[in-house]
Amino acid sequence: MNQTGINNGCPVITVRGETLPEVWEKSVIECWKKGIAVKTEYDKTEDPPSRDCTMIMEIMHPFKEPRLHRAFPAGLEDLEIYRQEVLLGIHDDWIKPEEGKWEYTYHERLFDYKLPHIPDPINQIDFVVDKLSETPYSRRAQAVTWKSWLDPEYDDPPCLQRLWLRIFKDFLQLNVHFRSNDAFKAAFMNIFVFTELQKIIAERISKKIGKRIKVGKYVHIADSYHIYGSYYKDFKGFLATLQKRSFEERTWQTSFAEPFFEEARKKLKNSKNK
Repeated sequence: MNQTGINNGCPVITVRGETLPEVWEKSVIECWKKGIAVKTEYDKTEDPPSRDCTMIMEIMHPFKEPRLHRAFPAGLEDLEIYRQEVLLGIHDDWIKPEEGKWEYTYHERLFDYKLPHIPDPINQIDFVVDKLSETPYSRRAQAVTWKSWLDPEYDDPPCLQRLWLRIFKDFLQLNVHFRSNDAFKAAFMNIFVFTELQKIIAERISKKIGKRIKVGKYVHIADSYHIYGSYYKDFKGFLATLQKRSFEERTWQTSFAEPFFEEARKKLKNSKNK
């Protein structure tokens, strides 16, 4: 598999399914099978090229159980910490590019978007809630992360680019657009957390308009959806696991994970109190 095998660009792959783990699993398998070989800016000399494609994932019922895949490459406590990082901003105080530290967080870009020469930051999630509460069919309810005056010069600019939301009947759909997405080691956690945000927005709109708005489909679009060459050994182990276990044995209900989430919350609380 190499670049010469493709006529004029990257393959575009679409996967659909009912649940988050089902669709994520399909997406990485399709990327592995149909993606092209492309170098990246992060490769070491000895690394093979990544497998890469443009991926569109459609999850029809993002909160239908099972909601967790056992093989996503992180712990359940890590997942809860990441959820709080994106939704609650627990690591926003780590943003100190002048000291060589973090250049941004997704929470900061979505909830506290700062512009030069404008004193007050913009809470884009508040805007989305207000806009869809007033005009549920609006096509303008979106939030962006990119800062064209900063990000092109950063070593690690935001992969997430945009959230777009719209209400169809009584269902809130969320489309999430990534310029670049690590299929194996990041995408599952990204999707899990952004569906949590989808639920929060639906609940806020429901409260604001006095009518229940339910979580609708989730659509995840990644311009470059890739499996890094440096991960190939780990990924082949993942593929081998798929052959040995049923789907039920490869997934968890959220109820199983809740004690691990609670443990992470306790650790975060204790670390803040020190």
